[in-house]
Amino acid sequence: MRLLDILLGRSKPAAPDLDQLFGLPSAAITLQAAVGHTPTGLGSVCFASTEGAAFAEVQREVRALLDADTERGDVPVEFSRDEYGYSWLLSRRGPDDLPALVNDLHAVNSGLQDSGFGPQLLCSLVTFRATGGPAPLALVYLYKRGTFYPFAPTTGHRRDNALELRVRAALRDDLRIEPELSRWFPVWGAPGL
Repeated sequence: MRLLDILLGRSKPAAPDLDQLFGLPSAAITLQAAVGHTPTGLGSVCFASTEGAAFAEVQREVRALLDADTERGDVPVEFSRDEYGYSWLLSRRGPDDLPALVNDLHAVNSGLQDSGFGPQLLCSLVTFRATGGPAPLALVYLYKRGTFYPFAPTTGHRRDNALELRVRAALRDDLRIEPELSRWFPVWGAPGL
């Protein structure tokens, strides 16, 4: 870091650490014990699409890699685009197969990063549901920050802030939680929620 950056209070952004995703299976155990949410088997990666043959080829490679697993059923991987123009890849696994889902998300992120599309990666998320109830919860990994935050949507584009703060407290020893609440962006309508 340069002296001017230090004097002006600027810090170097955290480097993405995709291996942080592998902390999700143990965090899921803590999450179930602390707030009663269990994995749904759904996870997604959000990225800014770019045009061009190179990016299209990477998307084909990612799909081929994840489609190679025949245990997934008819629709193993789904690509979609949201109302803001961001692309999403949704991966489906059984609710009890969170480690395999995390491997899928890591493979997608790594494939895009290794092909030079790291700057297009925005976030990854894994969804959970309350035991005996429909209340969704996502643990969102911010690629550019290398941190996680909880997102608990309710009806009408509202959030269950109390649940999000309980999850933050419960998982502080399991995951690198994003300390700045202003960076806990809502991901309304994310595939899998």
